[in-house]
Amino acid sequence: MNATLPPLKPTYPVGAEKWILILTAITCAILELIDTTVVNVSLREISGSIGATTTEIAWVVTAYAISNVIIIPLTSMLSDWFGRKTYFTASVIIFTFSSLMCGLSTNLWMLVFWRFVQGIGGGALLSTAQSIIVGAFPPEKISTANAIFGMGIIMGPTFGPALGGFITDNFSWHWIFFVNIPIGIVAAVLAWTYVTDMTGAIKPRKIDWWGIVFLIMAVGSIQFVLEEGASKDWFQSDEITFFTFTAIIGLIAFIYRELHIDYPAVNIRLYKNYNLAMGSLMNFMLGLLLFGTVFIFPLFAQISLGWTATETGAFMIPSALCTAVSMPIVGKLLGNGKNPKVIILIGIIITFAFLFIMSFASPDSSQNDFYFPFVLRGVGLAFMMSPILSLAVAGLRGKDMAQAIGLANMIRQLGGAVGIALINVFLIHKNAEIRGSMISYITEYNNTSSDRVTALTQNFISKGYSLEDAQVLTYKTLEGVLFKQQALVSYNQGFLMVGLAILICIPIVFLIRYKKGVAAKPIADH
Repeated sequence: MNATLPPLKPTYPVGAEKWILILTAITCAILELIDTTVVNVSLREISGSIGATTTEIAWVVTAYAISNVIIIPLTSMLSDWFGRKTYFTASVIIFTFSSLMCGLSTNLWMLVFWRFVQGIGGGALLSTAQSIIVGAFPPEKISTANAIFGMGIIMGPTFGPALGGFITDNFSWHWIFFVNIPIGIVAAVLAWTYVTDMTGAIKPRKIDWWGIVFLIMAVGSIQFVLEEGASKDWFQSDEITFFTFTAIIGLIAFIYRELHIDYPAVNIRLYKNYNLAMGSLMNFMLGLLLFGTVFIFPLFAQISLGWTATETGAFMIPSALCTAVSMPIVGKLLGNGKNPKVIILIGIIITFAFLFIMSFASPDSSQNDFYFPFVLRGVGLAFMMSPILSLAVAGLRGKDMAQAIGLANMIRQLGGAVGIALINVFLIHKNAEIRGSMISYITEYNNTSSDRVTALTQNFISKGYSLEDAQVLTYKTLEGVLFKQQALVSYNQGFLMVGLAILICIPIVFLIRYKKGVAAKPIADH
């Protein structure tokens, strides 16, 4: 055993080599996360270009999400099998080539297929990038590594809609994929040059094919249900019911299989580690918050306040920059031995404040009203993310570390999918409930309503419309006003709901075990 100890210290890269390696890894992680959201704002233009319906075009997003969440927990095993350097470089190439093919796609199912392949390459980039960044630092600097990776997690989903909106408005939808190509080519060259295989990694004796099959059944079906459930009216759809049962059967079979063989595809025995289990719950809530707010704010801004896609995306960038500034501060606090539980609690309170303020938006709200809340969002996420990453994998080594990173990323992605699905259901029900409540006041017996109808009708008559046409236009105008008002109230309540959900994290934080006076330093994967 002693023979394996001397190489530990020399394996850490130094100087320019270290920062080129980190920059390559974080760029690949950001690329992967950008592509989870960059397409969303371009779906309308894509559907018109390739002749797809609104329902069909959703598969462009769903295909990427499903392959992404399937491959993430398998990255540790595949990295050991092929070698981390080969696997990471190949993943960059797959992601880059499939980006080219997505941009060249001429019909829906060609685009869906290449988006699925892109997700396979992209999912591998996320967890392997984190493993590379963590491995570039000695254990005492691990909080800095998590802070750097955390910036990528925040920036990807935030920059995605802004980049997608800008490219769609000024070029064409094909370029949301083509922009990946030059970056991917450079990243592939740098990855092959600077990424090294994990020290001490052992090639698996066998591949757990059944475990992979059950994982695909379980996670793929869960992701499909969450992505498509709202549009298909959930369990009113035979398709959703079928995939729900498939997910349950696949999950049970997967857990049984992985616990009863000695070469599992995903080592779920790691969840015997108490902090990893608690950290996974926190990661799930983090995904819900990160992706949930990225989902709800653009809808709120564009529907209720009339912002463009580009304006909405650009507005969210300063929040990401606040996170980028806060992450190193949090990393330094953790490195100095500050209690990570206290830092997480501060992050939860700051984030709740952001969501609470957002729940009081009005039709007169402008960008100036949202700058401060979004500063809070950026700082709050920074204070939550890095300590959660550090606590969840604290004390794990080598292959266990890589497996834990894959599980943490998968759980966060699923948290985001669950968050979006729950918010979608909440908004649909709230819109119906609030509309029913509001419309009951629009009657001839309500003086305010009656006066508004009369004023609008007279206004249209004065512009030359007949009485009949004026009345039709009046009620169309009222319908538009009603829709904006009901949407605004629904989104306000949606922000509050997410805020209350985040408060659930407080008792989980107190359940995390932390030895006072010892910095949160997970062991690096070397």
